[in-house]
Amino acid sequence: MKWINCALALVLCLSLAILPALGSDGFSKTITDSANRTLTIDKPAERIVPIVAWSYEPLYILGAQDKIVGVEKGSQVQYSYLSGIADKPSIGTYKEPDYEKIIELKPDLVIVQSKYVKQVDEKLSNHGIKVVCLPFNLQDKFDGELSTLAELLGTKEMARAKEFITWKNSTLDALKSKVVGINSKVRVYGEWSDTPWYTGSKLSGLDDVIAMAGGENIAGVLNPEANLSLRYPTVDAEWVLKENPDVIIFPAFDYYTGYLQKDNVNSTKFIEEAKLRAGLNGTSAVKSNRIYVIDAYLIEAVRGFIGAQYLAKLFYPDQFKDLSPEDIHKEYFEKWMGVPYQGIWAYPQAS
Repeated sequence: MKWINCALALVLCLSLAILPALGSDGFSKTITDSANRTLTIDKPAERIVPIVAWSYEPLYILGAQDKIVGVEKGSQVQYSYLSGIADKPSIGTYKEPDYEKIIELKPDLVIVQSKYVKQVDEKLSNHGIKVVCLPFNLQDKFDGELSTLAELLGTKEMARAKEFITWKNSTLDALKSKVVGINSKVRVYGEWSDTPWYTGSKLSGLDDVIAMAGGENIAGVLNPEANLSLRYPTVDAEWVLKENPDVIIFPAFDYYTGYLQKDNVNSTKFIEEAKLRAGLNGTSAVKSNRIYVIDAYLIEAVRGFIGAQYLAKLFYPDQFKDLSPEDIHKEYFEKWMGVPYQGIWAYPQAS
């Protein structure tokens, strides 16, 4: 009997040693984030500060919006239409976070992008605040990043992540089935509306979405080794004219597109002025009037899979005449964001 008592005592000791590591409710998660950092939490995150702008929509997708306790300044403007965003305290900008305010809010989890993860972690880790790098800016990383975030939040969020990923990928499968049959790809130049000649090469969201839509990004050749530091090159008028794109797209921001835009006045003026620019005015794109504005949040963010639907219809109107990007976008807003569908997202629209 003595050896049985010893064995039971040993089991009890081991159990007591394990319980603190699991947390009071048996929850323990260890994940690897997008900066290849290992993070362990012993309870589901209940208080979250998203510093990276592209992490707000994922939190709403997961039904975790009530866990947001502080909002990045630019995101408070960008997402003013989402329930609860305008009422939360500001925590500064993604470049210059207000660390005192963040510490005051006592978050369990802070979400950042890779460029700033080290400096944010150095400021917050001593205060018991976990920092995770989940940028949500590349489509090929999105499913994994959403699943990782859901793991840190709990079982309800994990179920929502699976449901969303299934829906998202079903829309992409339908697109891919048609894109794969395109033999002659349109050549595309993309430029941010607020920064002339600033484009995206390999490893950029812009390159991702153009490829998903069946196009060829002319700037892809500028980063053949897929170097992260070269993903956003600056080109010039001579180079663009020489490459002679078939289509030009301008990922744009609130002044031209977005949820609160009600007309195309600004977009029309922008496109007319762009057509006159040296380097653009001699291209096939301008000559054939294939120059478009599309919301930047459909290119470099969560909704890239929807942006690809818009671009596919702009690139290949005949092949995709039955495709309705607006219907997919409407379902996204109503089911996953919890708001009515509205706004200007691409101009001119494909017929």
